[in-house]
Amino acid sequence: MELSNNGTDESVGPERTVASIILSLACLLGVPGNAMVILIIVFAMKKERSPTVLLILNLAIADMLVLITLPLWIYAFVQSWAFGESFCKILTYVIYCNMYVSIFLITAMSVERFMAVIYPFATLQWRTNKVIRKMVLAIWILALLFAVPMLVYKVVDVDEARQQQCLYVEFDTHEQEISCTVLEIVVGFVVPFSVLSICYFCIGRKVKDLSFPTGNKTGMVIVRVVIVFFICWAPHHILSLISIIALMTSDQTTSDTLNDVYSIGILITTALAFINSCINPVLYAFAARNIRNRFRLLDLAMLFDQMTYSLKEESVKRCKDTIRKDRSATMDEMHSLQDI
Repeated sequence: MELSNNGTDESVGPERTVASIILSLACLLGVPGNAMVILIIVFAMKKERSPTVLLILNLAIADMLVLITLPLWIYAFVQSWAFGESFCKILTYVIYCNMYVSIFLITAMSVERFMAVIYPFATLQWRTNKVIRKMVLAIWILALLFAVPMLVYKVVDVDEARQQQCLYVEFDTHEQEISCTVLEIVVGFVVPFSVLSICYFCIGRKVKDLSFPTGNKTGMVIVRVVIVFFICWAPHHILSLISIIALMTSDQTTSDTLNDVYSIGILITTALAFINSCINPVLYAFAARNIRNRFRLLDLAMLFDQMTYSLKEESVKRCKDTIRKDRSATMDEMHSLQDI
């Protein structure tokens, strides 16, 4: 994610110190947390892993790839970027891939739950690990493609303290910058959250009368992951929108003010976006703790086992309810005909 556009000088201020502290905490918390999730799913789950758990596994892998780059970013914030422009492009590319992979996987989890609740018969047919693996492959390929602009336009430049920093994205024209930024906002935020909003609105209307504890628990874990992603990434995309407005406005004073807002806030919002990569294991741990009012690694494995079977059971329950209602409606029609 770009920390400054058009090579604008970035002053060394408290925001860089705050960002370094946030990134340090994210690294210390997120690396062991995501490693634990990966190890439990890969080695501790002896039974069949559900599509939901496979999506969680890929989400943890994507987050881990980002978190292991944090020591380099922290060093660069405190000192300077000493790893060359090519490495700068690659690491930024990895971060953007994580952004797209994360939101696509979260969307896939939400759509899966939507299908289980709204279209249970179809869910039983397509909800297989083979289909999910193809979906995950497509998600990674799309993420790799959408992140390509960072390989092209990311540069290492000198900040106000005359230190090299991997903080800048240089476009050839304002039109290129606007197009790439709009693409990032639309694909990485607007479209996915529109889909998520529709899914959960429909689910909310459908399950008002549902009493299914494990299914609800699985749904709540996914909802919390969605909410945390929104909180962590919304400020970044809002500032990106501010940068677009600054480019498009004709009033120089307004443009300068918006650019100042962007320059001051982008380091903090970028650090906040990194927090998203470390917070998901915490959400899983709290959900696992609620199983027996305490937390052990065994409880986390149990949570993933419950997630493996809850949606399947919920789909079967929905199918049975639908069949029962259809039979009841058919019997009512028959009784009506007999009365005639």
